[in-house]
Amino acid sequence: MYLVFLIIWIIFNEKFNLEILLFGLVISAAVFAFVCKFMDYSLEKELRFYRKLPGMLCYVCLLVKEILAANLNVCHLILSEEEEIDPALVEFTSDMDTPAGRAFYANAITLTPGTITVSLEGDTYVVHCLDDSMAAGLKDAKLEQMLHKLEG
Repeated sequence: MYLVFLIIWIIFNEKFNLEILLFGLVISAAVFAFVCKFMDYSLEKELRFYRKLPGMLCYVCLLVKEILAANLNVCHLILSEEEEIDPALVEFTSDMDTPAGRAFYANAITLTPGTITVSLEGDTYVVHCLDDSMAAGLKDAKLEQMLHKLEG
């Protein structure tokens, strides 16, 4: 959060020199101290975030890869005259520990073309798939495994 405040300070100043950097360091520290005191944030949470940052970046890269692959799959499905589109409503459970992890996985499913998370109640997902072939990779997907690692 401290680095975010510092970057925002530099962006809002529209230029970068030593004076702006020094003022930014002080002002960012003051804002960070305010956030820690009054908004239930701590240095521990900040360090935990930075430890998980490489995993989060890997998750985003994997999500982009899955979105691109699903785009190609949906384009092939739509443009192909030989195959008939067979929509399916799939229900499955996940072993995510936290509600945030389950919500992130539901959003990842919805972001992927051809699938929409219709319902998430507890650990049970209901997903609408454009075709049966898209339903095969929902349970025990790489995205779910990576989110499970980030939860721990």
